[in-house]
Amino acid sequence: MILMHLIRNEHMNVSRIFSYAVGIFAATQLAAQSPSPTTLIKAARLLDPRSGNVLSPADVLVENGKIKEVGPATQVKAHASGDVKTIDLGNATLLPGLIDGHTHLFLDIVRPPDAEAQRHENGNFAPGLLLAIVESPTKRALLGAQMAREDLESGITTLRNLGHSGIDGDTELRDAIKAGRVAGPRILASGRKLITRGDYLWNLNPALADAILDQEFLLIDGTDRAREAVRRNAFQNVDLIKVAADENLTVPELAAVIEEAHRKHLKVAVHAVDKTSIQTAIDAGADSIEHGNEATEAQLKQMRDKGIFFDLTPTSYDGFLRKASEQLVLFSAASRAAFASAESGRTRQYDQLVARVLKSGVKFAAGSDMCWFYPGKTRGEASTEIFVNLRAAGMPAPEVIRAITTNAAEMLGWQDRIGSIEPGKFADLIAVAGDPIADISELERIRFVMKDGRVIRNDFQQEHSK
Repeated sequence: MILMHLIRNEHMNVSRIFSYAVGIFAATQLAAQSPSPTTLIKAARLLDPRSGNVLSPADVLVENGKIKEVGPATQVKAHASGDVKTIDLGNATLLPGLIDGHTHLFLDIVRPPDAEAQRHENGNFAPGLLLAIVESPTKRALLGAQMAREDLESGITTLRNLGHSGIDGDTELRDAIKAGRVAGPRILASGRKLITRGDYLWNLNPALADAILDQEFLLIDGTDRAREAVRRNAFQNVDLIKVAADENLTVPELAAVIEEAHRKHLKVAVHAVDKTSIQTAIDAGADSIEHGNEATEAQLKQMRDKGIFFDLTPTSYDGFLRKASEQLVLFSAASRAAFASAESGRTRQYDQLVARVLKSGVKFAAGSDMCWFYPGKTRGEASTEIFVNLRAAGMPAPEVIRAITTNAAEMLGWQDRIGSIEPGKFADLIAVAGDPIADISELERIRFVMKDGRVIRNDFQQEHSK
């Protein structure tokens, strides 16, 4: 899709087209590479997110795509035998690969101009979503593959794709990545999002409405249809179920979804923003509540007591979405004033939410909820910037790192596979030049990425070769 767009652009010269094609070929070759049987990774520091302890210096022995041993250099090197490839990262800090608990690889929304946005309900998001739904599934698949690669290159080695990927986009991309046909993070795919009628898209042409909605969503209309929706997604071999809760969704309907999903050993993530929807998700027994912006102290206590994860998504914090949009859209003076006023209030509210979450003791993770086109940034660069927003909102740096490593791994139910650098887990490692505890923005400058024992990028190696 992207390459064909470049070819059609009369201002794009041949050399740039060739460079892009080479990049695609290189990414495909990268995905197909087999990990070296045994690799020794050396770094000045290794951060354990769970404890906050730093091992210095540190070696990690990787064998057949998994971590075999972690410890002081002299100890680990002594246990390495046979043909061992050594990767020396110098003064870098090693961390486990990042986990994006909530993202949308198959969307790249551009906010419409003011006049267009004001003509629609949910005018900032719905027009772009509708354009994505009516695109060719093949075109969306290629977009998803690009976004997945960009996430991986920024250190996101595992993610949950929570809807907006067509009927089978995320399950097929997940399987293509597993097979080594394309490069990308390990994906937990949710398939089509379960919604009540009237959520996301309104006032569609009645003759086309059901056909359009069926490409992106499964409708909940009573408990029987709720169970049927789970079964239809299970037929596509999803890893979890995603539900959007609004004021129209009843507790019995959501409880039916959760009961059917759990019967099939699938977790249920519930989009819930307002107090009513959050309470519905709590009462029905959701596994995780996504966004939860209006959660009260009493609701956070209920979530803590029930073991429900809170998945924070600071996507719009401090004008993030405005900064992306204003490079593309000419805003009126009135819109700019409205943005400034709303952003200030939302930022204060999110600061208060983060403080309540930390105080409550509820289990929490974080996701980017990234589905927007951000000029000048790859999808991975934009996503890691969103994670860093949590530090600006008052969350201590160690807690931010836990939210996107060990905590997120537990939310996914994969704490035995990912989230920390420990023997037996997948060899998913990242490295930064500085200290991410002292400066969390180091996560926006990840310079080494390994997934499954395969080196995805190593900027330190380029630096050493100069």
